[in-house]
Amino acid sequence: MPDDAAARAVAEEESAFSHPAVDPDSTAAYGDHPDQVIDFYAPRGERLPGEAPPLVVVLHGGAWRAPYDRRHITPFADFLARRGFAVANVEYRRGASLPTQGGTSPVAGRWPDTFDDVAAALDALPALVREALPQADPRRTVITGHSAGGHLALWAAARHVLPKDAPWRTDAPAALRGVIALAPIADFTVAERLAVCDGAAAQLLGGEAKFAERLPYADPTLLLPTGIATTLVQGRADIVVPQAVAESYADAAAKSGEVVGLTLLEDVGHFPLIDPAADACAVVAEEIAQLAW
Repeated sequence: MPDDAAARAVAEEESAFSHPAVDPDSTAAYGDHPDQVIDFYAPRGERLPGEAPPLVVVLHGGAWRAPYDRRHITPFADFLARRGFAVANVEYRRGASLPTQGGTSPVAGRWPDTFDDVAAALDALPALVREALPQADPRRTVITGHSAGGHLALWAAARHVLPKDAPWRTDAPAALRGVIALAPIADFTVAERLAVCDGAAAQLLGGEAKFAERLPYADPTLLLPTGIATTLVQGRADIVVPQAVAESYADAAAKSGEVVGLTLLEDVGHFPLIDPAADACAVVAEEIAQLAW
């Protein structure tokens, strides 16, 4: 059975990565670093007459590691644009290209750069959208993200409940219709216990020595309640970020007095959620539409 699960996971990943990258309609910088950019996709599908299209902000995954940039999620961004959404695909600084000491994977994330970038991108987004996607309705903004990007989506919606000394804290909640987090690394303690992505969460926070100290500034389960509508979409067959991680976040939300949606998809692993050829991707688009409209 484990061999079957691994084989399916490989096939799902190959399918998700088989689509050619889709160039954006425009790109804008929100900082000076080459990774501080946002790609914009104008809506291509039909929409209701007189209705301005909602804006979907996409945060890609890849364990916050350098080899995985926003290009791999451009087919998903295009899929959403073809369904009538205006899309902003955010890039951000990830880990260094060198592998971790004694490891084979590149280091995950940069502290505090990864968080600096997501905060700066979201702060700059309203002005950039007015220029790049004037047809979009920013009052109907939904943030979505996959895997590590799902973590960043949850975190971006929780900046108003960060510790008071956090440099990314905002005075008020973000003006969002909601968050759709796709197989998110949503609970760092559970993720580390399950060795998700080879300890990526601890690497993002600067290693084991800094993990406990920085956890309150980064772990979505410690940033509740947000008061923002949130749904997690999770494949039951996901062996990359197992279902237990999403369930732990939903449990933490319930204990905080907040109801978080948890959509569990049978016989679905990690990558179909962003694969335009998979039925799961259509489910994701519908979840986004339910919040956006």
